[in-house]
Amino acid sequence: MKRRVVITGLGVVTPLACKVDALWKKVLDGESGIHPIKLIDTSSFKVKFGGDVYDWDPSGYITPKEVKRIDRFTQFALVAGTDAITDSGIDFSKEDAYRCGVILGSGVGGLSTMENQVERLLTKGPDRVSPMTIPKLMLNAAGGHISIRYGMKGPNYTVATACASATNAIGDALKTIQYDDADVMITGGTEAAVTPMGISAFANMKALSVRHDEPHRASRPFDLDRDGFVMSEGAGVVVLEELEHAKARGANIYAEVIGFGASGDAGHITQPDAEGTGAALAMERALRDGKLSPDEVDYINAHGTSTPLGDKAETKAVKLVFGDHAPKLSISSTKSHLGHSLGASGGIEIVLATMTLLDNTAPPTINLETPDPDCDLDYTPLTPKEREINIAMSNSFGFGGHNASVVIGTLRNGQ
Repeated sequence: MKRRVVITGLGVVTPLACKVDALWKKVLDGESGIHPIKLIDTSSFKVKFGGDVYDWDPSGYITPKEVKRIDRFTQFALVAGTDAITDSGIDFSKEDAYRCGVILGSGVGGLSTMENQVERLLTKGPDRVSPMTIPKLMLNAAGGHISIRYGMKGPNYTVATACASATNAIGDALKTIQYDDADVMITGGTEAAVTPMGISAFANMKALSVRHDEPHRASRPFDLDRDGFVMSEGAGVVVLEELEHAKARGANIYAEVIGFGASGDAGHITQPDAEGTGAALAMERALRDGKLSPDEVDYINAHGTSTPLGDKAETKAVKLVFGDHAPKLSISSTKSHLGHSLGASGGIEIVLATMTLLDNTAPPTINLETPDPDCDLDYTPLTPKEREINIAMSNSFGFGGHNASVVIGTLRNGQ
């Protein structure tokens, strides 16, 4: 029998707030973290706005010496991870190090390090490339640093499935505990791709919104006037524990992780399956894994990136899975507030999905002013909606045709 797994700690870094309670309040208040980019000079760029954490200050978490030796995406993970661990109240000095691990997701890892060192290579020669280049840019650096900080010697790896990375990582961490390979797992995602290469590459693909006159209204999932996603950055990290382990140490249990599902579109390298069949399969597998029927789900934190094709495909996928129950769901895309942090998005969104369970409130999809007729479900436009929420799903779909869904809920049977 699979062991039960619960969430006992939450941590975030986002352009809107870097503490969970503050982030949740701002999301419910309909605030946006999107603005003209301040992190880099975008004067010659096609897209000049996004969700950069421009006032980033990791002091208090990371020493100035450490900051120089780790990429920004690892800094985000360390801060969000430290907050999640502190929130959980777990003391790793009292834990079996071999039963505690880290599985994180990231789409591109240390992109800024790569860009900076390539420039040094081309302008100053090979001898001037930093010896810290590889340890800084490798995708597994973030998980490695968290494990080193807390002495965790259990399963430790990084998942890279583009924008599904964090949710795939959470699914792997869930299974690691369910099948008795660990008791505690730190999981989620981190990304810091608001860089010259990141912005220009996505802009040249015509994937990004170009609503320069109103950046805070540019991310508008499921709206008829959406024109692309808004690039963002950040991290979302949660502490997962085996239920009895959490109860034995008197942990505060936020939610139970009930099921996980994944699939591949096997279609286009960037475009989603137009009929949503791959996304639907991931959702169906998550429900089956959790032994849930579709009508037990109350809320979905949608992938909802604000792209013309993606939002329409996700709507079709939800209808395929939930049938007559689909119109009864509350759905929202918190990317309307935060933009799209690529491989980190699923980590941030499982934190927000957890908050919906605690508050019995579906957060709003802001900027959803003119609903797309092809996106005709209840996407919680503009204002939050109070309702009973016992089961919530979080969706993440990535380039390459990667689909992942996770289902969480209030602790079942009160146990």
